[in-house]
Amino acid sequence: MSSLTSPTKTAPTTPDAKEPAPPEHWRGEDGNGLAGLRTTLDGIDEEIHDLLIRRARVVEEVAKTGKRAALRPGREASIIRRLLARHSGALPPQAIVRIWRELLAATTAMQGNFTLAVCDPHAGGAYTQLAREQYGSLTPLRVHGGAAQAIAELSAGAASVAILPMPSETETWWLTALRHPDIHVVARLPFWAPRPEGAPTVQALVVARFPPDASEHDRSFIGLELDEGVSRTRLTADVAAAGFAPSMVLLRRERGAGLAHALVEVDGHVSDDDARLDRLTAKRRAQALGGYAVPVGIA
Repeated sequence: MSSLTSPTKTAPTTPDAKEPAPPEHWRGEDGNGLAGLRTTLDGIDEEIHDLLIRRARVVEEVAKTGKRAALRPGREASIIRRLLARHSGALPPQAIVRIWRELLAATTAMQGNFTLAVCDPHAGGAYTQLAREQYGSLTPLRVHGGAAQAIAELSAGAASVAILPMPSETETWWLTALRHPDIHVVARLPFWAPRPEGAPTVQALVVARFPPDASEHDRSFIGLELDEGVSRTRLTADVAAAGFAPSMVLLRRERGAGLAHALVEVDGHVSDDDARLDRLTAKRRAQALGGYAVPVGIA
């Protein structure tokens, strides 16, 4: 069998040649230089592995409590934020995010089948890369060229979540969500920044058939059905007067139908029973469409 790497050439040694004494900071816990450091690392690896086994056992106990969903995007975001806040040392913060994203994906899969439906309309697979980054390298996924197919898989129960491009007035999958009250936005991708060279820079939302759980820093989406003549300016003012802080307003008029649809992004966590929804005067109908934990920026 041929090797993928060339053998390393070493300089000849004399019989009385001795390895130089390692610097003091190279000495392991037993004081035996590089060999001691490696022994120390082996011990640490086993301690980490023991803790992973212990964590998995606790996850099994959590699953037995009958909680509503294995996936808790808000709690996962809170876990990663907490770890980043306490992190120190030379290990890059991005590595903490990557390690825990794989760990969270694995423990989610422990609690039941977990499959992704990814809308990836462009060459290069950027949305598929985002899905892998968030939900692990081993999670089963199916790629679709359009949002409608991904949402159909989610609605049929063939996928646990769907990853979809960020909504816009031309990217209108959110109109489908308006007609399916059991579909909610639950996360936004990517969850961390800055992005390293080669990492996907597209933005996406994750939708599921359950409402999101709140974290300590969230944004939410409100879907509205309106009279066709309502302007963006009037709608924005109405949303603010109801007590929301809007950051995005998408408006799509249905020509000939006498109505319009809007998607409004606001600060904070908004649930279906939020009293502010009733204070929206410009609406025919309003509903909470879910939301997401605001992604972290890693310095």
